Amino acid sequence: MVKYLDNKNSGFNNWMAGQQKSGAKPSKSSGFFWWMIIFLLAWWLFSMWTAPKKNIENKIINTTVVENISNVPVSNIMGDKISVDVQGLRVSQIKLKDYKQDKNKDEKISLLSGDKEFAEIGLLASGTVAPTAQTVWKINNGVMTWHNSDKVDFKRTVDVKDYIITIKDEIKNNSGKNVSFAPYARMINNGDTKAVAVATGGIAYVNSDIERNGWKSLDKKSYAYQTTNGFIGFANQYWESIISLNSPDQTILMKKTDTRYQADTSAAPIQVSAGKTAIIETNIFAGPRDQKILSLAAESITGIEKTMDYGWFWFLARPMSWALNALNILVMNYGLAIILLTIALRILMWPLTRKSYTSMAAMQKMQPEMQKVQKLYANDKARLQMEMMKLYQTHKTSPMSGCLPMLLQIPIFFALYKALLISVPMRQAGFLWIGDLSLMDPFYILPLIMGATMWWQQHLQGSVKQKSNNNDPMAQTQKVMKYMPILFTVMFAWMPAGLVLYWTISNLFGIMQMYVIKRSAKK
Repeated sequence: MVKYLDNKNSGFNNWMAGQQKSGAKPSKSSGFFWWMIIFLLAWWLFSMWTAPKKNIENKIINTTVVENISNVPVSNIMGDKISVDVQGLRVSQIKLKDYKQDKNKDEKISLLSGDKEFAEIGLLASGTVAPTAQTVWKINNGVMTWHNSDKVDFKRTVDVKDYIITIKDEIKNNSGKNVSFAPYARMINNGDTKAVAVATGGIAYVNSDIERNGWKSLDKKSYAYQTTNGFIGFANQYWESIISLNSPDQTILMKKTDTRYQADTSAAPIQVSAGKTAIIETNIFAGPRDQKILSLAAESITGIEKTMDYGWFWFLARPMSWALNALNILVMNYGLAIILLTIALRILMWPLTRKSYTSMAAMQKMQPEMQKVQKLYANDKARLQMEMMKLYQTHKTSPMSGCLPMLLQIPIFFALYKALLISVPMRQAGFLWIGDLSLMDPFYILPLIMGATMWWQQHLQGSVKQKSNNNDPMAQTQKVMKYMPILFTVMFAWMPAGLVLYWTISNLFGIMQMYVIKRSAKK
């Protein structure tokens, strides 16, 4: 397509001007191009307009973080998917049994396991005293008990199922007076500031919407929200830790303290009358950012399935992620799954691509006629434009007809890029010499193959030789396009190997398709 747009004698500029003056109807491909631009612009403006305002509230959670709790005993609770350390009000050292730090070692992924990282679930008391982070509970058969001087009894149980930690607090008021307790939760995280093209940092669920505050944003300022119900937490590329209070009217605060990041939430006080008992339940999710797992967790934590970051082209990235996982189940290898998905996508676009290549071939045959028309009406621009339009209509083509497949590749490329980055199953998945398809090819072999296939594809398209003209932007563009395979090779060398594999297979399919179309045209 580029060679015809770049060709000095193609009449592209004349055709565009003729479109405006002659009143001819624009082609379907050009109409699609402009509608796509308008749609994306409207989408962006709408998202900016409807985005919730992040106002800092004066209502701040006034609990102090206690650093030294060494006198509080630690108990370990084992589940099918995770194991967790419980130390009084705090939960930490959450190990994911199904995921390794390194596929060649036995060490498991750990969340909230760094220096002074933890999740704390407690109560703010009014009219009495509640247990603090330094409180030493009595533990009997996994049940934690404590009572204060006002004869208010506290019982806490911690259950682990899949990736959900459920903390149930039972408060029995034997004090003879009415008291109240405001549930609160906080999470302290050291942060993972490694740059990735995925939304990482603080996450809050506010009035049925997800609020994301990246690490760099939290470095600059704090964020506070009011919500009827919600949750707080932190996420990196593959894992997330979330706390959800099952209580209404919450105030959420996210900020940076010293070198760590802190997320707090407190709910409206719960009245416990004399002689009555109240039960408060809190859920913690600690596990992979996998859509299937998060959808199951949503039964306990409303809205957690929305924490996946699929990017702008979520409507493509989400089904692509599902298709990759389904194909992997079928062929038992993510490299083969990417190849099959690429071929399937190219087959779906075959009619459009065929039309594009056919149009380019027609444009090539038109070159002698176009040159004659340009010479014949060189001094009559209006007549030249009309004759060029007639020529395009006779051959049933236009310079824009080859752009549609290229435009469709853009959202597909970015959607697949996002799907590969957020796919936890893709992590540590190998293919041939590549140990991890979610990381760059350590030997740069695949990017070199990709660059070679890109050059081959350009070579098959051919190029129209034209005299060098420093004042001709089309000629300058054609010069730049010659170096595109080199530029793409360097750029793709640092991208996930799975994405480079997709682009390479796509190029090879395009080369094969070009041979088939050329052979059928000759027949």
